[in-house]
Amino acid sequence: MQKLKVMIDGYNLGLEKGTGVATYARNLSYCLHDLGHEVSVLYGGKAAPGTTDLMKEIAFFDSNAGDIPKWLRNLRAMHEVFYGPLGYAAEKVPITGRVIADTFKPWLPYFDSIWNSKDLFRRSHNAFKMFNQLGRVHLNHKPDIAHWTYPLPLFIKGAKNIYTLHDLVPLRLPYTTLDNKRRYLRLCSQIAKRADHIVTVSETSRKDIIDLLGVHPDRVTNTYQAVTIPAKYKDKPIEVVKREVEGTFGLVFRGYFLFFGSIEPKKNIGRLIEAYLGSDIETPLVIVGAQAWKSEQELRLLYEDHIRSLIKVGDETRVKRRVIQLDYAPFPLLVSLIRGAKATLFPSLYEGFGLPVLESMMLGTPVMSSKVSSIPEVVGDAACLVNPYDTREMAEAIRALDKNEELRTELSVRGKMQAQQFDESAYQKRLDAVYSRVIKGS
Repeated sequence: MQKLKVMIDGYNLGLEKGTGVATYARNLSYCLHDLGHEVSVLYGGKAAPGTTDLMKEIAFFDSNAGDIPKWLRNLRAMHEVFYGPLGYAAEKVPITGRVIADTFKPWLPYFDSIWNSKDLFRRSHNAFKMFNQLGRVHLNHKPDIAHWTYPLPLFIKGAKNIYTLHDLVPLRLPYTTLDNKRRYLRLCSQIAKRADHIVTVSETSRKDIIDLLGVHPDRVTNTYQAVTIPAKYKDKPIEVVKREVEGTFGLVFRGYFLFFGSIEPKKNIGRLIEAYLGSDIETPLVIVGAQAWKSEQELRLLYEDHIRSLIKVGDETRVKRRVIQLDYAPFPLLVSLIRGAKATLFPSLYEGFGLPVLESMMLGTPVMSSKVSSIPEVVGDAACLVNPYDTREMAEAIRALDKNEELRTELSVRGKMQAQQFDESAYQKRLDAVYSRVIKGS
């Protein structure tokens, strides 16, 4: 295929703690580079860009770069009032290396160029609330394809606009999110009309997009996702992983269960904790994830006394916790936590793809997950699948994984084989086919 100029958005790429969508966007950028395309990334930083190249670079990496002159601030405010609804100007950010950006390397995508439109994503969402229209991004770099990795109210005229809709959870499980459902439906409907093509990450999500948004099947393609973990983390010697798990977190290697992901209603943490406590096992449960909306309700059992017990260590009496919560673990340590776990427990109510499940399988960690939404098509027969609404069934599965070493070994072997179906080369072929169709106007 010919070399293309592809621009992706940086909407989720600025989140230091990472999300599944951020991982998707980052992997997409490297996949496009490997396919030989020129990659640009469009951000919506909050700092005013400044008038010199050096100041533009500084402002990109630090939103607290300082105020611009009052006259220039007023001029830009007037421009936003009168011209904002008509579009958003983006400028190229000169990345010269004068700003030491090593801190940001784990979160940066691959890029040949970076562009920024001040406060783009907030402004465009506010404009959509008022005008119910997608906003146009103006830039003197005309990409062949603009690939929006999230449902954003934006488009680039003159480019083929592809939108990734990972799932329609706000419409399928509306009570699990805080989105304004009417606005979300309007936005997705506008995207469905405006898009040159829609990409999604599972057959489950593809069916939802066709059924709920009325998109013709020919205009929606499931590319799945690539699972990529750098070899320096994936192949780290076991003795190093063991030291990190035991030294950093005080855990016993292969002596704990693990959940990792955001703590929100659709992740089903409340039922997971209930099932874990009901399994009456000694192996602790470790939960790694930032608290999101409605997390207090999901975690209410964490604050009850029955998840703690007193133990004697020498002459001391200490508190032993059955459930351990960590708000965050840097990615290298998270990989070690996954590799060191007895099993990953991920009984989500709904997933567009289920990246934590596949990451665990790639690393050889046995998995218990849900028999609903996209999970069965992703894991095949390589995981222990349960009804996520049935805590008794979950508890029995947890007990089986805790006691049955042969089962864990079998799932570990199957998981690694299943994960190979979602390697980078398979994803590249699927993505390349979509781009070829879109460029040819099929």
